[in-house]
Amino acid sequence: MVTYLGSNLFPEPLTKEEELEALQRLANGDEEARNLLIERNLRLVAHVAKKYTNTKSEQEDLISIGTIGLIKGINSFSIEKGSRLSTYVSRCIDNEILMHLRATKKLNAEVALNDPIGKDKDDNVVTLEEVLENSDRSIEEEVDLKMKVKILYEKMKNILKDREKTILELRFGLGGHKPKTQHEIAEDMGISRSYVSRIETKAISKLAKEIKE
Repeated sequence: MVTYLGSNLFPEPLTKEEELEALQRLANGDEEARNLLIERNLRLVAHVAKKYTNTKSEQEDLISIGTIGLIKGINSFSIEKGSRLSTYVSRCIDNEILMHLRATKKLNAEVALNDPIGKDKDDNVVTLEEVLENSDRSIEEEVDLKMKVKILYEKMKNILKDREKTILELRFGLGGHKPKTQHEIAEDMGISRSYVSRIETKAISKLAKEIKE
């Protein structure tokens, strides 16, 4: 299945007779039939995912998420329901992608890098973005910032997963790293850019929540 997703070479769908036979075998607990139904319906996942090409999520990610919906649909489908398998699993694929997009939108809405997290020695508001960014400052400002960075590092160490911490370090040039783009990090880690973006957004959300508390 991974090969198909990576190359977009999807297998042909089953004929009506082949699908019915596979469904009957699946109803009797045949795991090979289940795998066959998943594999031969991957083309349907790609078709449904195309509807969301105007979103920020990459097509490859949507196909992966849609495949989860496909698997759920095949696992819960019953011939007795009276509907066609393609109609039923299309709704499951659609729902899975929509849930992902809603969750991503909600997470993005919760994160604001310009939210205040405290004040500096001159009673000026300091934001999370200012703590994460590297910029030219006076010695006094640098000392003050380093104290906040130390606190930030402690929180990163305590509440972030290793991958989340690594991505933030690479993105913002923390810990001696040179700042990198999401595309560069994605290539280094062997994952998609949108996945890097989701991890980054989630990590910042965790830090923002922790700092505010």
